[in-house]
Amino acid sequence: MDVILLERVAKLGQMGDVVSVKPGYARNYLLLQGKALTASKENIASFEAQKAQLEARNLETKKEAEALGEKLDGQVFVVIRSASDGGNLYGSVTPRDAAMVATEAGFSVDRKQVIIPMPIKDLGLHPVNVTLHPEVEAVITLNVARSPEEAELQASGKSIQELAAEEEAAAEYEISELFDDIGSAASDDDEGAAREDEA
Repeated sequence: MDVILLERVAKLGQMGDVVSVKPGYARNYLLLQGKALTASKENIASFEAQKAQLEARNLETKKEAEALGEKLDGQVFVVIRSASDGGNLYGSVTPRDAAMVATEAGFSVDRKQVIIPMPIKDLGLHPVNVTLHPEVEAVITLNVARSPEEAELQASGKSIQELAAEEEAAAEYEISELFDDIGSAASDDDEGAAREDEA
């Protein structure tokens, strides 16, 4: 099915291009979202008449998206989730979650704009792309943690697994120190008993 694009569509073409796509993709996405028109003679003539207006509107939305992109790019948002001791989430972080934390921070982001290629299923810092306009993209970072304190630790560069290993090593050191103290106390008792026997 041939359609004429009303805006730039990634991996398909620029505004005004006539492209061939599968009928289902055209009907269920391009035509439904207002991104294209069927490529009939009437629609092509209509597009040519409106081309200047469409390009002006596209330029305006692109400028707005670029302004938002400059503010949004590089931002870090904290997402609090339940997770196991190994750092695996009970569930996953979705585009809706990313859009919600960005919106709560004062940015206008829709879940359809958030691109998470692989589900986020573990704690840590995860870069996420946000498509603000077909030609404007920003990258945000989701700091997925079990608590705000844990999020601060992760932001400083430590992973939860490293922190757990450090805590475990510190606990083992304390236990070994305790046994050394007990051992030296026992040997002191033995020496004291030997002296009493000599006297």
